[in-house]
Amino acid sequence: MTSTLAPSLTPADRCDGCGAQAYVRVTLVNGGELLFCGHHWGRHAEALKPRVAEVVDETDRLVDVVTAPEA
Repeated sequence: MTSTLAPSLTPADRCDGCGAQAYVRVTLVNGGELLFCGHHWGRHAEALKPRVAEVVDETDRLVDVVTAPEA
């Protein structure tokens, strides 16, 4: 499940793996909850799928900002 409303994850939510800002909240079938940055979610998503009840994926909020060199 992907959130389309206001973000439910805030800058205070931190990745359980590394402490970076979390953009994915996973609710497990057993009721536990995990938070992931985009990198760690990408690394662990496949392995967790059998144990996941719900996923709130807000990685679409991540954007690359490229600054053009000054001429």
